[in-house]
Amino acid sequence: MAASRLPYPLTLTGDGIILREWRSEDLDDLVIMLDEPDIARWTPMPSPFDVEAGIAYLKRAYQGRIGGQRIQLAITTDGGRPLGEVLLFGVDLGLKEAELGYLVGRGHRRRGLASGALSLLSSYAQNSLNLSRLLLRIDPGNTASTAVARRCGYRLTGEPPILQEGPYGPTSLDTWELVEGRTGARLERLRNVAARRYGRRT
Repeated sequence: MAASRLPYPLTLTGDGIILREWRSEDLDDLVIMLDEPDIARWTPMPSPFDVEAGIAYLKRAYQGRIGGQRIQLAITTDGGRPLGEVLLFGVDLGLKEAELGYLVGRGHRRRGLASGALSLLSSYAQNSLNLSRLLLRIDPGNTASTAVARRCGYRLTGEPPILQEGPYGPTSLDTWELVEGRTGARLERLRNVAARRYGRRT
């Protein structure tokens, strides 16, 4: 990896999930996905999230990607319609750390998409980018997101909360850190479950 750039373009695949770059034709699905109070409540997204906001969002995502500043991928099951998003940003190569984030649209939750996407990107960050400290910042009231963090092997660090302003008021973000080795263990566990259910694939 170059000293100041993250790989672009990038596709990550595993456990029935394909993470891919955002495309201009994703605009309508993006607006539907992000224009909901459950997203705006826990993120600094504009609300309401309209077409203009969507165009600006995709433009920033593209600029961040080609500039190598972040990894920002759509969550899909087949490389087609985006169902959510997973990100890696705030990379500090000196400290070998970065922050991750994730969200899934309302109609696609409780399918393991967030945990699968987070595990895929966390594993890539560790094994391909050689990052050793991976962080999440989550409001404790966002119980769905904290449950995903726990399933993927992240644990609270005990660091002081970080205040973030959003369209629905401030949130207080706790810091979570990936416990070393948990991502790979989770992926292997998922593969074993799939093998028991469907037969091992070659």
